[in-house]
Amino acid sequence: MSSVQTICVLGSTGSIGVSTLDVIARHPDRYQVFALTAHSQVVKLAQQCEQFSPQVAVVGSAAAATELQVLLKEKKLMTQVLYGPQALCDVASASECNTVMAAIVGAAGLPASLAAAKAGKKVLLANKEALVMSGQLFINAVTDSGAVLLPIDSEHNAIFQCLPFNYGRQAQAHGISKVILTASGGPFLNRSLESLSDVTPDEAVAHPNWVMGRKISIDSATMMNKGLEVIEAHWLFATPADQIDVLIHPQSVIHSMVSYEDGSVLAQLGNPDMRTPIAYGLAYPERINSGVAPLDLVKIAKLNFEAPDFSRFPCLSLAYAALRAGQTASIILNASNEIAVQAFLDGKIGFRMIDQIIARVMDKIALSVADDIDSVLECDRVTRRVTSSLIAS
Repeated sequence: MSSVQTICVLGSTGSIGVSTLDVIARHPDRYQVFALTAHSQVVKLAQQCEQFSPQVAVVGSAAAATELQVLLKEKKLMTQVLYGPQALCDVASASECNTVMAAIVGAAGLPASLAAAKAGKKVLLANKEALVMSGQLFINAVTDSGAVLLPIDSEHNAIFQCLPFNYGRQAQAHGISKVILTASGGPFLNRSLESLSDVTPDEAVAHPNWVMGRKISIDSATMMNKGLEVIEAHWLFATPADQIDVLIHPQSVIHSMVSYEDGSVLAQLGNPDMRTPIAYGLAYPERINSGVAPLDLVKIAKLNFEAPDFSRFPCLSLAYAALRAGQTASIILNASNEIAVQAFLDGKIGFRMIDQIIARVMDKIALSVADDIDSVLECDRVTRRVTSSLIAS
């Protein structure tokens, strides 16, 4: 690819954003940063602006924008500073960029990710909640605009790498029997069920294999993260729930697999480092150096697998139920989970109450059709309100 890709990194100070910039820095002849965005990590964002000289930087509030402007002025940088949700959508759809890394965690990332899709960008999707919440709406935006949608989650990226090049969202046409998402099992895979009620936030965020943000680390501990990935896989690969399996694989070396009707199972392996899928997405269909060390199978020696225990991981069961229910069930699942996880991190509820609250909210809110962004966001707002009041009571 001879032309330089101009990139907008949504969520540049998070773990995915930092890894993305690491890969970009290794290939200055290929990639140029157009915009960087962060919610409130102003000092870190200013340092990134100093290194990558983006045209635009976006933060969450007017106060953060003022603080960033002061820091950039001290560094004699000409980067324009904007703030707020609309500014995120503006940089994601701007004509000056052709590639968008969508790495804002949670529902907050949906509008800008959708704006990038509608604008026909190459969308590197690391924000699984965008597809979980908007599903067909997002896929339609990609199809209608001619955007290129590339999954960056390590599991979906692995599946993508194991699919035929001409896949085209038609599993049956290629003899695919199942997609298999692997899961580490998180920090509590072998901890007694009785003791899970006493789990602390610090214990829950201590993932054995991956370095991630606090919210996604809790999701890994409950396996809601895998549940959201099941829903995302449904939309990415046009695959029904019954053809999506989850397999616990504690070493996190096989990132996911595709099983074919002839008995073949194709797997993508690598060290647990997000720079591998990021580099694949940035350079697709080429491959470039990601900075990740080669996998040493002799050193690893053993790969273990087991089926997930739904009594240990009820959030995974809830996600499958939401996918099968359709309509707004996945929006309700995601929003109630975000509120419950934050309540756990804030010490308001216990670890085992997360799934109980989600289940109660899913029973409480009637399902409906959400076929535009306003109805999606309204369902999200209602669910957050109901969940917050349930926790408060």
